[in-house]
Amino acid sequence: MALKVLSALDTARTQLYHFKAIIIAGMGLFTDAYDLFCIPPIMTLIGRVYYEKNQSKVPPVVVSIMVAIALLGTVIGQLVFGRLGDLVGRRRVYGLALMIMVLSSIGCGFSICTTRSCVLVSFGLFRFLLGIGIGGDYPLSATIMSEFANKRTRGTFIAAVFTMQGFGILAASTVTMVVCAIFERASSKDVPNHPTPREADIAWRLILMLGSIPAALTYYWRMMMPETARYTALVEHNYLQAAKDMQKVLDVSISQIEEDNQPQQNPSLYPLFSKQFARRHGRDLFACATSWFLVDVVFYSNNLFQSQIYKHYLPKKDEVNAYQDAFKMARLQAIVAICSTIPGYWVTVYFIDRIGRVKIQQMGFFFMALVYLAIGIPYNKYWEQNTNAGFMILYGLIFFFSNFGPNTTTFIVPAEMFPARFRSTCHGISGASGKVGAIIGSIGFLWASHNRKEDGYPKAIGMTASLVILAGVCIVGMVVTKFFTRETMGRSLEENEIDDEPNNELVPMHSRSFLAA
Repeated sequence: MALKVLSALDTARTQLYHFKAIIIAGMGLFTDAYDLFCIPPIMTLIGRVYYEKNQSKVPPVVVSIMVAIALLGTVIGQLVFGRLGDLVGRRRVYGLALMIMVLSSIGCGFSICTTRSCVLVSFGLFRFLLGIGIGGDYPLSATIMSEFANKRTRGTFIAAVFTMQGFGILAASTVTMVVCAIFERASSKDVPNHPTPREADIAWRLILMLGSIPAALTYYWRMMMPETARYTALVEHNYLQAAKDMQKVLDVSISQIEEDNQPQQNPSLYPLFSKQFARRHGRDLFACATSWFLVDVVFYSNNLFQSQIYKHYLPKKDEVNAYQDAFKMARLQAIVAICSTIPGYWVTVYFIDRIGRVKIQQMGFFFMALVYLAIGIPYNKYWEQNTNAGFMILYGLIFFFSNFGPNTTTFIVPAEMFPARFRSTCHGISGASGKVGAIIGSIGFLWASHNRKEDGYPKAIGMTASLVILAGVCIVGMVVTKFFTRETMGRSLEENEIDDEPNNELVPMHSRSFLAA
């Protein structure tokens, strides 16, 4: 017999609260994307202010360290907060992750240092803390949204949470352009034609701090959210409290969702990483973690193209001042986001509960592999000297099919695949695996693709080989998805709670029925 409150959640009609939950849960991902995509123009401003004797450019080693520090923090945050979400509750640690993000975003810009080394150390420290907050938000946002949603449109709701990244990218570019335009107008009156006005040191700090405002505005609503009924009922076994909390959310009478008899608890619950856990969920965890690792290797390696795109579409540094340099870079990012990134997110929202997670993930990996081969094989003979509209279309297709593909589905599937008492932990492990792949993609392939020592990189394998390898990574992702990832579309989360049979067989999970724990 299924619990009434959970059955009510599974069959609930779409309500205003669902859309409110999307905004609240998505604001952490909004902040994540904002802080990630405001970094290129910010590093441009920092280079102008603190590296004027070095061609106004931050050395690649410093850029790599800044990227790695933030991603390392994200790995830690996903593991720690993912586990805490299962041990003490989603709601109890949800606000903490957001508060860390808000305070560290402010801290990134609010450095009182004036020397270059002090600024970079302070910036790196707060980027690490920001990464912890962002990492903590990933498993909690996905888990909370999945546990509030009904089974018919659950994928759509979780994907909608993830689309907030697209708006974060657009917001980062917009805020950067507005701040640079305002500062340029003000500086032109005081010191006309100065390549790096003194106030540029304030501009990049302001851009970073403004990113904390949307997250701070949602803190109150996060604290007012009730604990999810699935956690309260299935982990804490407080069925009456679960019914009371969902009475407010579902707008139904408590008599309709309150249990007539106290359900018996399952005495054979197995611990995390036990033999029974490995037998039942090891394959699923492997599929989720490996797929996320592979897609982040590919997704975060897109900065391989940035230097070439910037060289072709952005003016030379000696032709513009600091504000114009950052403005034009942010504008280019906004164009790519509007034309490819954001459409990819929303196409997934539309199709995720129509054609399923597995098909979308396979398709995304497949088309990403084709695009990487189309760029990589003729790169040295053609694309290196012809960064034209065709190159930009292929570049945009990578973002489109990563978002209408594994970049989104790897966020959704772990939130649907595991029992309530392991759900946040397993999502955190999967996401942490992805961020390890991100470190390899954003730093390892960046270094591997450059073969000119004068750029600050050691001689390595070159761009063509790197791109072909990335295509191979996508093909491996297709194979893992095909043979290890199971479809979760249209099935109840409570089907994960069955403990009397192996859960590693490739059978349609929606054909099983849920027996109350």
